[in-house]
Amino acid sequence: MELIKQNTQNQLVKSLLIIFIGSIILTISAKIKIPFYPVPMTMQTFIVLFLGISFGYKIALATVSLYLLEGILGLPVFSNSPERGIGLAYFTGPTMGYLIGFLSACFLASFIKNDDNYFLIFFKLIFSVSTIYILGILWLGTLIGWDKPILKLGVLPFLVAEIFKICLLTLIAKKIIKFRKFI
Repeated sequence: MELIKQNTQNQLVKSLLIIFIGSIILTISAKIKIPFYPVPMTMQTFIVLFLGISFGYKIALATVSLYLLEGILGLPVFSNSPERGIGLAYFTGPTMGYLIGFLSACFLASFIKNDDNYFLIFFKLIFSVSTIYILGILWLGTLIGWDKPILKLGVLPFLVAEIFKICLLTLIAKKIIKFRKFI
């Protein structure tokens, strides 16, 4: 019985450590950016999908939730913070829909299996990342007005880089799924 209790505690500590380190990596990926207006291009989508594939939906959702909570509480974890504000004021700005989309993307990416073929992995990643952009443009249109060129501002500049990230993840997905065994 003591062995089971110790094993459970070790599992919890390991999971919490991964969640904390994942939120740090997500913060670093937010700072690696190409400035666009109103939404910057970052490496966050790559990391969000990576978390889902690597650690499954529970760890990935907890990691992204921690990251979002850190930002809402005022830590400068978001891409343009602290330059363009911090906390809830920044969170509810133009990028809020994309940030919330991180939750659905990591969840959906976690359904990639080792026995999926590359075409299926690619399709699942496209579907996962699409939720980020759908929620992003829905919020962006609501915030800045639907009369603005929402797709031109919030989707089109990112497509080439996104396809590259998804192709890279597709190629390495079977290798990174093996991380799940360590959790």
